[in-house]
Amino acid sequence: MTLPTYYERFNTDQEIKQGLRTPERPAKCQHRKKFIFHVLGAAALIYYGVHELQQHVSFASLLHAVPILGGKHCYSPSSKLPTHYTLSNGAEIPTVALGVWQAGKGEVGAAVKTALAAGYRHIDGAYRYNNEAEVGLAIKESGIPREDIWLTSKLWNTYHAPEDIEPVLDESLASLGTDYLDLYLIHWPVATNKDGSLNMELTENPYPTWQKLEEMVEKGKVRNIGVSNFNIRRLQNLTANPLKIKPVINQVELSFWNPQPELLKWSKENNILLEAYSPLGSTGRVGASLSVPEVKEIAAELGITPAQVIISWSVQRGTVVLPKSVTPARVVENLHITKLPQASFDKLEKAAVSHKPERGLDPSKDWGVDIFE
Repeated sequence: MTLPTYYERFNTDQEIKQGLRTPERPAKCQHRKKFIFHVLGAAALIYYGVHELQQHVSFASLLHAVPILGGKHCYSPSSKLPTHYTLSNGAEIPTVALGVWQAGKGEVGAAVKTALAAGYRHIDGAYRYNNEAEVGLAIKESGIPREDIWLTSKLWNTYHAPEDIEPVLDESLASLGTDYLDLYLIHWPVATNKDGSLNMELTENPYPTWQKLEEMVEKGKVRNIGVSNFNIRRLQNLTANPLKIKPVINQVELSFWNPQPELLKWSKENNILLEAYSPLGSTGRVGASLSVPEVKEIAAELGITPAQVIISWSVQRGTVVLPKSVTPARVVENLHITKLPQASFDKLEKAAVSHKPERGLDPSKDWGVDIFE
């Protein structure tokens, strides 16, 4: 079983050259905000050369000052979006994370440093991304205390057998330079054998895998456990067992193209928080996402960027959002979210759920199992 092409690194900057990602900005505050984000992106990198400045000026405070630089507000909501969600077990998780999927060697570390300097306190990674060592080094060099950062990794398909879980978890911990994870997820509801063949028994019954994850919590190596890419049926199948610890997170593809309102509703009813990966659209769809008429209209009305509209909408839906980028200005831009006026939120939600859903990532054919049946 080979790794599907979805896991190949993709250069998002190339999207602009190919016309797949539009660099446009809304009319209001266009030139000022474009300039500001580039300045803040550069400032994030300079930050590490003047680390003692942290004691006097908060980079995050500069970030939140963006709308008023130049002496004029673009849009100021009466109430802000939450910076954290409280999980069913009481843990607090930041609502926006830097996703490091597809971030290549030599660039992921700089992206993590930029993100942490800009105020991110949530890094979403995985064993399979093959960049945990660089992520861990960047966290160490950032000077941000480990306890202030929410760090996620994921269990890959090949290691679902209970006896394989702790060794591969220890490998991730060593690479990341930490003795615990804030969150450990079953990456896919698909178990494979060492030769890559499908392990149908553990795929259809993930309870033995989950029991071992519960043991990792008891040992203190993991603080929270959850799943990724599980649909309602697979979640019901898992939670029908006598679990000691219920999954607190389900990380899934959520975007304008694949909003999954039924899963969102069910998850809220069952106290499982959804995390949205590829919120701006999967590989090759970012430009289309930023060009959605409703997105562009709201961006122009509020004086924010199309990307900020989509990320804000995602948080306002009640999900954790995992935008990914290695471009400093875009990393900073993605963190600056705004509560949309209810009419704008409703307009975008209606547009998202009114078309046929389009899933951007589905390796079912590669793995010989219908993941989302």
